[in-house]
Amino acid sequence: MKECTRCKTGRAVVKRPKTAEMMCKPCFYHVFEEEIHQTIVDNKLFKAGDRVAIAASGGKDSTVLAEVMTTLNQRYNYGLDLFLLSVDEGITGYRDDSLETVKRNQEQYKIPLKIVSYEELYGWTMDAIVAKIGLKNNCTFCGVFRRQALDRGAMLLKADKIVTGHNADDIAETVLLNLLRGDISRLTRCTSITTGTEDALPRMKPFKYTYEKEIVMYAYFKKLDYFSTECIYSPNAYRGYARNFLKDLEAIRPSSIIGENLHIQQETLSKIPEQGKCSRCNYISSNPVCKACILLDSLNRGMPKIEIADEGEKVEKEVVPTSVHKTINF
Repeated sequence: MKECTRCKTGRAVVKRPKTAEMMCKPCFYHVFEEEIHQTIVDNKLFKAGDRVAIAASGGKDSTVLAEVMTTLNQRYNYGLDLFLLSVDEGITGYRDDSLETVKRNQEQYKIPLKIVSYEELYGWTMDAIVAKIGLKNNCTFCGVFRRQALDRGAMLLKADKIVTGHNADDIAETVLLNLLRGDISRLTRCTSITTGTEDALPRMKPFKYTYEKEIVMYAYFKKLDYFSTECIYSPNAYRGYARNFLKDLEAIRPSSIIGENLHIQQETLSKIPEQGKCSRCNYISSNPVCKACILLDSLNRGMPKIEIADEGEKVEKEVVPTSVHKTINF
């Protein structure tokens, strides 16, 4: 029996991927939570009285985030008002099931829950969108709509900040994706622990330095209630290829997924379009009309197969926005 390298008395049940330390359950819980607390404190993510919306999908990351935020808020008296915020994309057999998990989490942690839906906000569900456009590029629609839906839900909660379960693995994947796309504007901010500071609702990533494997082990040993089924529309998502590459890289060198803020030369930064507001919905955008409004317009006009570029890039086929089924207003 191997003993815990921390307390020297407990039986080691886990080997930390980050440090290769052998730990017993209590020591692992303590170190896991304290590292996240230190991340929160060092980066001054919150102040007493903040209303914080926890982006809750029912998956392992958001469930562990709810557990840890609740625990640390009580342990260190952060003085935060916590809320669970979920987005119902309208995916039958996937999101409806995962939302049942979120509802159980709400009962367990005694945190108010708000659910916003694509159908309510945009007049479309993902089931309807996929029926219209097929499985190609559907993740583009979902990602753009979900980001705005979270902001709109947080505004309904009168939240000051949003916290997401993005971990070190997720951030590494995003860095690789933005490199492959040549998306310099997003590359400059994707490693930041706080984004959206230029807008009314900053987003925080308390798990920035937390390995996905450790989140899985924490959820497993704590017997947390979470939903683990993959989205039925994302098996061939572009991100999946980046994830597989990074998993292979991490197996050789675990520290490879941890990165700090990227520094881009000023000459390159000067070429990045300045962020402003969408002329239609007032959402932050580098273009006169944001991607969500363009995508909605394409759906409602029956032209959903246009090529949509990332913000800051030229749109392959120009779309002149007309009226949409539902107007996005903040």
